[in-house]
Amino acid sequence: MTRPEKTRRICCEPPVCIFKPSGAGTRNFGEVKLGMDEFEALRVADFACLGQGEISSKMGISQPTLSRVLSSARKKVAAALCEGKAAVFRRIS
Repeated sequence: MTRPEKTRRICCEPPVCIFKPSGAGTRNFGEVKLGMDEFEALRVADFACLGQGEISSKMGISQPTLSRVLSSARKKVAAALCEGKAAVFRRIS
C-alpha cells in the first residue's frame, strides 16, 4: 500500500497552458508535461529567488520532496529547450 500524496499549496497557475517553440505547428514536436507543483516550485525558487526551506513550508511539503520536484521540473524544462519540445502545464490529479 502506497502512502497517500500530501496536498501541495499552489499560489498561482501559469498565464498559459502551453509554451512551444515559435514557428512550429503543434504536430511537429513532442511535449514535456509539467505539473502545477513543478511550475510553482520553479516559479518560487528560480523567479522569486526564495530558499528551499521557505518554499517547502509555503507549499506544505518537506524539503526533500521539494528538492525532487525542483530537480524533475528543471530536467523537463531543459529537455524542452534543448530538444525543441513544447512545455505543457497540467493540473495535479
